[in-house]
Amino acid sequence: MMPDFTQQGAGEPTPAPNAPAAPVVYFNGVSKSYGRIHALSNVTLGLSGGVTGILGMNGAGKSTLFKLLMGKLRPSAGEVKLFGVDPWKNPSPYAKVGFVPEHEKMHDWMTALEFVSTFARLHGMTRSEAKTEAARVLDFVGLSDVANKEIGRFSKGMRQRTKIAHALVNDPELIVLDEPLQGCDPLARTTIMNVIRELGKLGRTVLVSSHILSEIERITEQIVILHQGKLVALGNLHAIRERLDEIPHTIRIVGDDARSLAKDILSHPAVFGVSFPNETELLIQTYHFGQMHAELPRLIVENGHNVHLIDNPDDDLESLLHYLAGGEV
Repeated sequence: MMPDFTQQGAGEPTPAPNAPAAPVVYFNGVSKSYGRIHALSNVTLGLSGGVTGILGMNGAGKSTLFKLLMGKLRPSAGEVKLFGVDPWKNPSPYAKVGFVPEHEKMHDWMTALEFVSTFARLHGMTRSEAKTEAARVLDFVGLSDVANKEIGRFSKGMRQRTKIAHALVNDPELIVLDEPLQGCDPLARTTIMNVIRELGKLGRTVLVSSHILSEIERITEQIVILHQGKLVALGNLHAIRERLDEIPHTIRIVGDDARSLAKDILSHPAVFGVSFPNETELLIQTYHFGQMHAELPRLIVENGHNVHLIDNPDDDLESLLHYLAGGEV
């Protein structure tokens, strides 16, 4: 069970102060090029408070955006600001930032407590303060019971949570997580998602990248979508999804008798077509995705059908990008 991280007290962080007038993260016409390769093109956005998902297929520019944000790369054009400050002119904002890169070697011979304490010392804490803060954040990410275990014996999910703990040890106002769920088992994913949501509830600004739409949906509704280095969507995921009603969707149903089920579903006004890959599988075509999903349970139960599976083969990031990018994915 994840510790309660919402009330002040010993061993717990203080809530973030009110957001400043300037956005916590600000990109103004930012581009990054490597010769003829445009990794990021004219990106403008401002983000403050809560969790924002940075979505995009591999190579979309997510890691480049984070490297620019963290000062690992200098933009080819435009400006990047943290808390209203250009970090290339004044690096002080990085004292308020916690960063978890996608790939990072860890000191496997260290215990989790030693690893996180070391980073706390780099933030200027005394040995005693560092140990206390390291124990606090390890407890927050659910690793207090293995704090004295060597990292080399950790699973992928435990290693990711250790990295998150080290990024939180300075009590940052901005937390940047590059693909934190990649390679983790389902239980570890759920634990990490809970940690991210709790940070958002505290008012911290959290940026988390992924190429899997369903992962981000479980964490936040606020998203940024990148495609081929360009910003193609920014805002509420549900609002963006509503725009998809302009194109047809497919719903896949697997049951005992697909043709019998089709007879009862075809009469619904939201359905404009069906097909049968085999005798137990039915594909429904609809322009009203949400409405159809709301009505399906009633249609199935009232007509006595035995259904084993309902899924959405085109309800993924690639399909969303196909629409937002005008069919070019």
